[in-house]
Amino acid sequence: MKNYRRLSLAFILLSFLFIGCAPKGNDKDKGKTNGALSNNAAEKVYVAPGEHDSHYAFISGGFSGQLSVYGLPSGRLFRVIPVFSQDPEKGYGYNEETKPMLMTSHGFIPWDDAHHPDISQTNGTLDGRWVFINGNNTPRIARISLETFETEEIIEIPNSAGNHSSSYVTENSEYVVAGTRFAVPFPQKDMPIKDYKGNFKGALSFLKINPESGRMDIAFQIKMPGFDYDKCHPGRDKSHD
Repeated sequence: MKNYRRLSLAFILLSFLFIGCAPKGNDKDKGKTNGALSNNAAEKVYVAPGEHDSHYAFISGGFSGQLSVYGLPSGRLFRVIPVFSQDPEKGYGYNEETKPMLMTSHGFIPWDDAHHPDISQTNGTLDGRWVFINGNNTPRIARISLETFETEEIIEIPNSAGNHSSSYVTENSEYVVAGTRFAVPFPQKDMPIKDYKGNFKGALSFLKINPESGRMDIAFQIKMPGFDYDKCHPGRDKSHD
């Protein structure tokens, strides 16, 4: 009983301590709190039922191999779009419509490291038709329809290693451009380190986009010195010309 009374007294004293530490302010500040959870901060990102977020955020999933779609400013997760990895819930990578998309020259590869989504554009302005995203491990580019929010196509890129330098869209969606992070011999093959000099090259791959269907095709590749072309992006306006 004594222990119970002591415990109750401790809780009462602790309550007074928290009350005494509460932030003080003038009359204008009444009803408000400070910090990240203040009323004003919450109101800025609140989207009421029946209203819509003003923007979508397309976030690469990295080693999940997928693409996530969030609403802004609410931060609500709308959808995780399966791209390079199987998704049992949606049947993606299991049914006859989607399983072939995960086939590569190395066989069935149902995973990847997805980065750098880029949206189709007209005159340098996002036009909301397709999202393109890279597979970094097994060099691939995927195209997702923004009508259905589903992956429609995946294309493998030859002569590439470390496809992190993609998927970057030109000003009028003429091409998706993919660079290389690592140099490789052309054609790719095992080679001793002593033969590295002169045999390892980089590549810039240009994937032509059909303006009607969005279908991709490797138009041409430029053999480059064996540098790291990561984050190289097509120009805009005068730089595009």
